[in-house]
Amino acid sequence: MLVYYSSISVQAKTIPLHPLKMGLLQNFLGQRGNSKGEMSFTDHIEDLRWHIIRSLIVIVIVSIFVFLKIEWIFDKVILGPAKNDFISYKWFCQLAKVLHIDALCLGAIQLKFQNTTVAGQFTMSLSASLYIGFILSFPYVLWEFWKFMRPALKPTEVKYARGIVFWCSLLFFSGVLFAYYILAPYTINFFGSYQLSPEFQNIITIDNYYDTMSDLIMGLGIVFELPVVVYFLSRIGILTPKIMREKRRYAFIILMIVAEVITPPDWFSWILVFIPLYILYEISVNISTRAANEKIKRDLTKS
Repeated sequence: MLVYYSSISVQAKTIPLHPLKMGLLQNFLGQRGNSKGEMSFTDHIEDLRWHIIRSLIVIVIVSIFVFLKIEWIFDKVILGPAKNDFISYKWFCQLAKVLHIDALCLGAIQLKFQNTTVAGQFTMSLSASLYIGFILSFPYVLWEFWKFMRPALKPTEVKYARGIVFWCSLLFFSGVLFAYYILAPYTINFFGSYQLSPEFQNIITIDNYYDTMSDLIMGLGIVFELPVVVYFLSRIGILTPKIMREKRRYAFIILMIVAEVITPPDWFSWILVFIPLYILYEISVNISTRAANEKIKRDLTKS
């Protein structure tokens, strides 16, 4: 018999769950229980725990291999956009000649970095190794998550979700590469060359540089998952193409704000981010239409 809980007990205090959340949880656990046999709530938690453990093991293993080459990775990859010979700068200058837009060709930058703590470089190497380890392990982590979710889905839903790990990974890495090769060079170049006065020198801490790079890369990787999120929200009826079309003007403003937040304060970098975000939104509208049509056909088949 499948056991459900309508509240969580923590240190002798009972925390009631929201009815909607409880209904979704019961439906999810019920579907998994039907697919995998009789399972209690703790059985589901134990199953999830092993998916998480396997994911962490893979992340740690990949991170160890990254750590063994962390000096080369930091010099050639992480610090790449801060160097004048970075390949993106060559692409931008070639594009500037073709389009006759001189602003595309970025000027030379000379950045100086400093470490302000005793163990700063060592902790940075550990942090960067885990961060890169997670990015490289993303498809496997997603696959483990999908293995946990799959038993709760119906055969038709599994069919529609075919290839989800591939598409989510493709979108994630597309966002990561876009941030690294396009957005990061403009961001680093802008802030690295900006001066209030010639008396000030831009001597940047490695922590600040690393945080800027990691925020840009992870942020774009997550944002690029928009089409997948829209697809599943449309499949369960929370989001419809009609809503997305009617609220397009509001989405336009929100995307402008998002692009402004994750880019430096110059118009060209803002455009570089806003255009792909808006394209993703329009693609998501079409995806929502397809998902909604599939839902209608499914409902008609049931009736």
